[in-house]
Amino acid sequence: MPDLIKGEDRYFIRRMRESDLPAVRAIELLSFSNPWSDNTFRGEIQNTSVSFPMVVVRRPGNPVVADNPVVADEEVMGYIIFWQIRDDVQVNNVAVHPDCRGRGLGEAMMRYAIARTREAGAAFMTLEVRQSNTPAVTLYKKLGFEIMGTRKNYYTKPDEDAYVMALVLDQ
Repeated sequence: MPDLIKGEDRYFIRRMRESDLPAVRAIELLSFSNPWSDNTFRGEIQNTSVSFPMVVVRRPGNPVVADNPVVADEEVMGYIIFWQIRDDVQVNNVAVHPDCRGRGLGEAMMRYAIARTREAGAAFMTLEVRQSNTPAVTLYKKLGFEIMGTRKNYYTKPDEDAYVMALVLDQ
């Protein structure tokens, strides 16, 4: 479980568990106008062959206890869900709690996904993003993603086109 940001509060990435769903759903509802259901998240957790649902958690002022994977005061701050099928990776969902944005957690989760999938032999990563989501588009470009095209009316509530962005991983 990588240590993301050192300091008084420590942040880590680990695989999502069913016990994380209340916090994940709260972040989802605060982040998206057309949120995923509990069953969708459960399906991602259970689909261990291709799906990688990860959460970023904060442990306020606690030392890491290596032999205790569950820490009582761990707090879910965000999540990323991506699929890897052979050398192809699709980022399906990324969100950070609104109170925690601007701390680099979204970037850390994306860098984690890129490193993990590159290490596993992936060649190509894609994602869709609302055209109006300037902070996300800026982050993805910073990470090397390029706009490859547009999906018309991809999003609802409100209706909006999506950019299809891609990153070549095997360079």
